[in-house]
Amino acid sequence: MSHLASVSPFEIPISHAMHGQEIEACEVSVVLPCLNESETIGTCVDKAVAALRRAGLRGEILVADNGSVDGSRQIAEAAGARVINVSSRGYGSALLAGISAAKGKFVIMADSDDSYDLTQIDAYVDKLREGYDLVMGNRFRGTIAPGAMPFLHRYLGTPVLTTLAHIFFGSPCGDVNCGMRGMRREAILSLNLRSLGMEFASEMLVKSSSFGLRIAEIPTNLAVDGRSTPPHLRTWRDGWRHLRFMLLYSPRWLFLYPGYLLMLLGTVLGAVLLTGDQHVGHISLGVNTLVYCSIMVFIGYQLVTFAVFTKIYAVSAGFINKNARFDRIFNSVTLETGLAVAFLSVLIGLALSVFAVWHWKETGFGHLDPSRSLRLVMPGVVFLGLGVQTIFSSFFLSVLGIGKR
Repeated sequence: MSHLASVSPFEIPISHAMHGQEIEACEVSVVLPCLNESETIGTCVDKAVAALRRAGLRGEILVADNGSVDGSRQIAEAAGARVINVSSRGYGSALLAGISAAKGKFVIMADSDDSYDLTQIDAYVDKLREGYDLVMGNRFRGTIAPGAMPFLHRYLGTPVLTTLAHIFFGSPCGDVNCGMRGMRREAILSLNLRSLGMEFASEMLVKSSSFGLRIAEIPTNLAVDGRSTPPHLRTWRDGWRHLRFMLLYSPRWLFLYPGYLLMLLGTVLGAVLLTGDQHVGHISLGVNTLVYCSIMVFIGYQLVTFAVFTKIYAVSAGFINKNARFDRIFNSVTLETGLAVAFLSVLIGLALSVFAVWHWKETGFGHLDPSRSLRLVMPGVVFLGLGVQTIFSSFFLSVLGIGKR
C-alpha cells in the first residue's frame, strides 16, 4: 500500500483489517530535535531503534530538523528515521513540530547529542502505560558522568529553577531541565504550548502542573555530549529565559506577594510615623520616611491590581487553569462594588484634605511646619490616590470580564 512506503522497517509491525485499514497504531514516537548534529544523530537513531526492538515496542524515530546544513538530515534518514523540516528556529519550535507530527500515542523526547540514555525508553513507556501524562527524567537520581553537566548548571541553575517550580507551581519534579521526557501526546498538545526557545521545557512542566496532569519521574543517566562543537545551550541567556517564563506565569509571585509586602510595610510603618518621629538607635525616622511609606503603599496597590489583571487575562487566554475559588471571587467583585469602595476611599481622602486645609487656615494660610502638616496631608493623599486608582481599575477589570461574564 502506498501510504506505507515511508515507514521504516523497524517502525511497526502493522496489522491490517480485511479492508486494508490499520488496526494497530504506532504506540511510541521518539522525537529528536536536531540542528547540525551530524556527529551524533546517527548514533542516537541507532540506539533508539535498538531500544524499540529490544522492548518489542511499535514505534518510530522522528527527527525534527531545524535547518541543519551539515548533512544531519541525510544521516538520520539513512539510519531509518523519519525526518521533518522545521523552518522556525528554536528548541521549542523543533519539539512542538515533532510532537505534533508524531504518530505515536506516547512521545519520548531527547536531545540529539548522545548525552541521554536512550536504552531507557521502555522505562518511560512503562510509566506512561500506568496512566501518567508526563514522565520527567531526573539526572540527579541517575548517573551523571564526569564533565557531563557544567558546574553552574548542576549546583546553581537547575536546583534554583527546580525549587522555584516547586514553590510557584507545586511541581513534584526534582530536575526541571532534564531534556529526556516521556509524554502522552494528546495530553501535552492540549496544553497549547507556545514557547519557541529553551524555555519550552519549563512551559511544558509548568502547564502540566497547573492543569493537573499526572506527573512522574524516573532516574535518568547523563553522558558527556558526543559533539566536538559547542552546545546550543547558553548558560546565562537560557537560564534567564527559564526564570523569566516562570515569573510571567506566576502573577502571585511576580505581582501579588511583592505588592502585599509593600502595602503592609508602608501601612504599618506609616501608621507608626503618624504619631511622631521614631528612633532606632541613633537613626531618626520622620516625615521624609512617611513620604516613602506612602509611595510604598501606592506601588504595592498597583502591583496587586496588576496581579488581578494578569490572572484574569491568563485564565481567559488559556495560559493557566481557572478554579472555583477564582470564579467566586471574580463574580463577587463587580464594577459597582469597586466603584463603591473607590468613592469611600475618595471621601475619606477629601475629609482628611479638608482637615489639613482647616489646619492651614488656623495659621493664617502662612508657613507650615512640615513635620506636622505632612502628617495630615499624606494620609489624605494616599486615600485619594487609592480611590482614583480603584475607580479606573474597576472599569478596566470590567472590560476584561465582558467576555467571561
